[in-house]
Amino acid sequence: MTEKISTVFKDFAFKDSQLTLLAGPCAIESYETCAQVAEKLKEITEKLHINYVFKSSFDKANRSSTDSDRGSGLEKGLAILERIKKNFDLPIVTDVHESYQCQPVSEVADVLQIPAFLSRQTDLLLAAAKTGKVVNIKKGQFMAPEDIKSATSKIDPITSKILITERGTSFGYHRLVVDMTG
Repeated sequence: MTEKISTVFKDFAFKDSQLTLLAGPCAIESYETCAQVAEKLKEITEKLHINYVFKSSFDKANRSSTDSDRGSGLEKGLAILERIKKNFDLPIVTDVHESYQCQPVSEVADVLQIPAFLSRQTDLLLAAAKTGKVVNIKKGQFMAPEDIKSATSKIDPITSKILITERGTSFGYHRLVVDMTG
């Protein structure tokens, strides 16, 4: 990675010395829910001088059950995210699960997030990088810390706007730990 956070997020006027928080509802339920969260988190982060990027997903495709709610869907979800961006003057991050989603999502989102279970998917990584937006790769729990280099090396020739999110490591079954020494 050749750029600092402040350079990557230059459109957001973020500062190097400030913590950056990517947060919001896991999945988009409604505009009203997203607006309540965005308003409160913006208020808190401004008070604490923390950079804030609103995060919510239009589709949570990695649910463990087909009966689980997956979110609002691409079209409706992007419309909600666009309203949040405009009404609260916030940058947006959301997950992409399929290559075809990257271009339409990039028209609204400032950061395209690659879910941990998809962090090795070459076509998805390339499609996200080609949008010119920041790409946040969530390190898969099955990956050693040094393994994330293979994911970043796939897109580094296209973009240097790369963030990496540590998602922890599986330590046996149903145990997820974060190894800060990694």
